[in-house]
Amino acid sequence: MTYLDKFPTATLLVIALTLGLAPFVPEPHIWEKIKMLLAGTLTRPVDIFDLLFHGIPWILLALKLTRQATRPN
Repeated sequence: MTYLDKFPTATLLVIALTLGLAPFVPEPHIWEKIKMLLAGTLTRPVDIFDLLFHGIPWILLALKLTRQATRPN
């Protein structure tokens, strides 16, 4: 977690907005995979990999923001 503390928040935000949402048309990939997960159709290994690949930047950003909010100054 100390490595995550040293990583700039702005960089994580840019990564999440670009890699996390790409491709942007017809809809963001992460959104498509989340809908598939909720519908129970996320079964192919490539789709599971896509969910992880496009979701990890958002998870790291959420962890970073949570640690910043809860860390004493």
